[in-house]
Amino acid sequence: MTVNLAALAYLIAGVLFILALRGLSSPETSRRGNVFGMIGMALAVAVTLYLAGIRDALTWGLIIVAVGIGGGIGAVIARRIPMTAMPQLVAAFHSLVGMAAVLVAASALYTPEAYGIGTVGSIRVASLVEMSLGVAIGAITFTGSVVAFTKLQGLVSGAPVVFPGQHPLNALLGIVMVALIVWLCATESHTAFWALTILAFAIGVLIIIPIGGADMPVVISMLNSYSGWAAAGIGFTLENTALIITGALVGSSGAILSYIMCKGMNRSFFSVILGGFGGEVSAAAGAQAETRPVKQGSAEDAAFIMKNAGSVIIVPGYGMAVAQAQHALREMVDALKEHGVRIKYAIHPVAGRMPGHMNVLLAEADVPYDEVFELEDINSEFSQTDVAFVIGANDVTNPAAKTDPSSPIYGMPVLDVEKSRTVLFVKRSLASGYAGIENELFFRDNTMMLFADAKKMVEDIVKAI
Repeated sequence: MTVNLAALAYLIAGVLFILALRGLSSPETSRRGNVFGMIGMALAVAVTLYLAGIRDALTWGLIIVAVGIGGGIGAVIARRIPMTAMPQLVAAFHSLVGMAAVLVAASALYTPEAYGIGTVGSIRVASLVEMSLGVAIGAITFTGSVVAFTKLQGLVSGAPVVFPGQHPLNALLGIVMVALIVWLCATESHTAFWALTILAFAIGVLIIIPIGGADMPVVISMLNSYSGWAAAGIGFTLENTALIITGALVGSSGAILSYIMCKGMNRSFFSVILGGFGGEVSAAAGAQAETRPVKQGSAEDAAFIMKNAGSVIIVPGYGMAVAQAQHALREMVDALKEHGVRIKYAIHPVAGRMPGHMNVLLAEADVPYDEVFELEDINSEFSQTDVAFVIGANDVTNPAAKTDPSSPIYGMPVLDVEKSRTVLFVKRSLASGYAGIENELFFRDNTMMLFADAKKMVEDIVKAI
């Protein structure tokens, strides 16, 4: 294979990656997008291994064993991981990308001849710059993703961790990091390299710990972007076109998605990048829940109300994912349709714990795509709707986001379910949502609380219908 053919193969792989991203933009085309991505990656890996000019059997054996182990672990995880754990799985995988960037940068620093970037003591300045950026972003991605994983998995509290002088400290560490990069590029100092790496590990922790649970979906998207830029930086060091293209695509798409989500949550994009929001949640998260009376109903009550309604809008959330209630929900919808009830689904941009979480779950249950609407497309319809059926959603339906300036979610666009004639709210208890605040909707006159496991409640509603 000539260099020109290799470049053409990398170009084809790049096009396949773009088609993969395009396919993943919709549940309807996501399978095809995954296939394009797998073919593109297989092609890129094959070309890279060929260009490496590996001749000895031992090296090939080690590569095959490594691919087998990694692929085997990935296959087992993909089969066993529940959809509810997908956000923390994504965070864990991001951490691996970050650590890979750190290890490759260290390898390039100690054996530059193997990468064609010079010799020890005389590495090209451009390569040192690329290496510095790759290791800095990679280290931040690693520790930041680990912190996000522990919060999402419940290993540590999801509440923000804040302390006086936090932002000035982050700014100071950022300035020191720039100085270390300059030192490394000017002297090729190994001390500067490892100091930069350790500092970046610390910054990764510091920019994620002040972010509260309600903003975790944005964190996942942001770390996805970071992992892409880390890969792109190392791609320049290795002079690997496929890695540069892949990293740039992941980095830019993650950044765009983060921007869209920030806009949807009324957050500052630059604050997200700098870890500068989330601290305001701490006070509210620790507040005591009120013990006001609520209107409580049964499955039979909900069945009667919805069966006699003209229209129902279903609002799914993380509670539906935990209970794996999407298939039972589809059964309920089919039963309601037989009674002439019009059904639509309303999806908040950050429902669940990562973008598209609810869309994927509904797609699993074969919910028609034309019945699923995003917030901006359906919010105006709640005021003309007979019933809003909220199943497991909490923060994304909280009216406090519009009325309470002291609320940590104030300003975040929410679904206007309270405008419906009747709100049926399926929840295990009156406990607060992931943002750690009480939902005022529970106590409204037009809200009926259905306390139960989401799947069990929906199944009982189906029987009652």
